Order: sequence, then structure tokens, then C-alpha cells
Amino acid sequence: MNFDEHFETKAIRTQTDRTQFLEHSVPLYLTSSFVFEDAEDMRASFAEEKDRNIYSRFSNPNTSEFVEKICLMEGAEDGYAFATGMAAVYNTFAALLNAGDHIVSASSVFGSTHTLFTKYFPKWNITTSYFDINKPETIENYIQPNTKILYAESPTNPAVDIIDLEVLNSIAKKHNLILIIDNCFATPYLQTPIAFGADLVIHSATKLIDGQGRVLGGITVGKKELIREIYLFSRNTGPSLSPFNAWILSKSLETLAVRVEKHCENALKVAEFLESNSNVQRVKYPFLKSHPQYEVAKKQMRFGGNVVAFEIKGGIEAGRKFLDKIKMCSLSANLGDTRTIVTHPASTTHSKLSTEERLAVSITDGLVRVSVGLETVLDVIADLQQALEK
Repeated sequence: MNFDEHFETKAIRTQTDRTQFLEHSVPLYLTSSFVFEDAEDMRASFAEEKDRNIYSRFSNPNTSEFVEKICLMEGAEDGYAFATGMAAVYNTFAALLNAGDHIVSASSVFGSTHTLFTKYFPKWNITTSYFDINKPETIENYIQPNTKILYAESPTNPAVDIIDLEVLNSIAKKHNLILIIDNCFATPYLQTPIAFGADLVIHSATKLIDGQGRVLGGITVGKKELIREIYLFSRNTGPSLSPFNAWILSKSLETLAVRVEKHCENALKVAEFLESNSNVQRVKYPFLKSHPQYEVAKKQMRFGGNVVAFEIKGGIEAGRKFLDKIKMCSLSANLGDTRTIVTHPASTTHSKLSTEERLAVSITDGLVRVSVGLETVLDVIADLQQALEK
């Protein structure tokens, strides 16, 4: 994979037009609406004969700048920004699906996405079939005449499994499906799914894109004709990103590359430490040679990301005790922060699933997920080590 050598320049130098004040940093456009010169200007704007801002639920200079940057980074034609990552997921699917349509999805998806697929979409006669991420050769067995979307996260949450995007693309193209990839764990700096054939890419910008645990946000980018449908649906349902959060996220993109590289450097060292620890049964990190999809990860990712998953000996109870012994790292449901965050999915985020359901998505009773931050990595390792020893 040849990554764009001008990534950082695009992230820093892509800005909306300056105002008459010639500000160096783009200002905040905290306004709900925009005014028109006269009746004809207003008519032409609503008729979309002019490309301009009308109402901040539709577009705003701050959200437009954020969208433009992500499109440049992902190699996308267009995009739309949302209030949260889950707003991006829901509205993307809702805009493109009709009653009676079918989704084929990787079994390992974010919990709220799983809830959409299994609890809410069936209310509108939209069904989902799950494929085993470790058995991509079975995907075509789940495709039906009414299948419209092929969906996956890579790396997955929380077990950091990797799915071969080229394989998904070949299947999607063969069966005329829309290929949608959640790229949240990788960010456009580590992976660009569109280069491997994805039609749409979704991000929870709340995570590494913000990178400091400050604001919520989401975005979908990809083919212009698909984004058009998502835009029309979303301007009527109202999940738009606030101008303030868009401004924060756009500024965050200016440091994405340097931040993510350090995250990845730290995460690899944490993974190597855990792999050598006698209290750990198994470690999964995309750029560890022991990862089952190591070669695929090396093919489609720049670095391995900031999330490390490992199996602690002793199951659920040991996982709880481990969390109780953590001193410096944060116990939180978020990830991609400057601060290292530790979670135990079986007793927290995925506790409502049965053991069998968790195992189906690679979540064992002793699985711990570490979102490695930007602290001095020796301090992170020391905290994990003392918690494991106790």
C-alpha cells in the first residue's frame, strides 16, 4: 500500500476561505442560519443552483471544512458529518435501505451497531446475516437476492481482528453490493478502505480523530451518489454535527498523523510487553507477528493502531480484579484518547451477552482491551505490570 506522502499538508492546509479579517486559524461559525441578498438569491440557493450555506442543519463552513479534510484523506468524492459516530452508522444505513432489504455483516461489530441490526431494523423488515470474520470464504453463503449492503469493521472492536478489504471488495462487486467499512480504529492515516474498493467509509470521530476525549462526532464519506442520498435523508432527520464540534475535529486533524504514530509506537511496545508476561495467555495486536491476520494488516495498514487486546488468566473475576488494581490508566468506555484506557468487555460493555454470544465475536471472559495513550510508555507498562502481578 502506497500511502499519500502529503497527508499532513492536506490536514493542516485545507481550510475554508478567510473572512475580511484574514485570520490564520479558521473562525467558529456559530450560527443557526445564513442570510440572502435578495429573493432571487434565496430562490436559487434553495433550488441548489448555488452552492452555499442555507441552514446549519444542512451545512456550515466549519462542518464543510471537516468533511473536505476527511474526503481528501480517505480519497472520497463527498461526505456528510454527524453529531456522533452512531448517528453516522444509523443514518447511512437508513438512507440507503428500504423495507425488505438485507445486510450481510461481519459478526464482530460495535455493540450499538449490533443492536440496530437485531432490534430496530427488523421493525422495518430489514434483516441482517452475520459472517465469521475468520471464515471469509463463507460470506457468499449469506448473500440473498435482497442483499444490498456488505458491512465490516477492520480492525474490529474490541478483539482487533483484521478483515481483508480486497476480499470484501471482490465479493461486493461480484454481487453488486454496497461495501461499507467502519474505519474508526484505523483512521484515514493508517488505512484507506476506498483504495481497496469500499464505496463508503464511516468514522466515529469521537475516538482518535478528536484524540483528546473532548467532543462527539461522526462522518461518512465515499461515492458522491451515495452521499447524496445520505445528505438528503439527514438534512430532514437532523443528526448534523455542531459547528463547534466540527471546528474542534478539524483542528484535531492537523495533528492526527503525529499523534497516531506515537499511539502506534506505544501500543506495539505494550503488546510486546504483554506477550512476554506470564499472567497473560494471549495477545492480539495487528502488527505483532503472532496476530492471525498479521500479513493482511501489513498489506492494508500503515501501522497497527492504538488498541491492544489480551487474554488474562482467570476469566471474568480475574478481569474485574485486574481493573481494580489499575492505578494510572483510566477505566472508561471510550478509546483513542491521549490517556490510556483499560476496559474488560465481558463484565462491562458486553456483559448482557451470553458466553456463547461473546465467543462468537472473539470476546472471551478474560479479554481486556487497552486503548494505549500518549503517556510515557514505560509508565503505562508499569501500571499494567503491577495490576497483573496483584
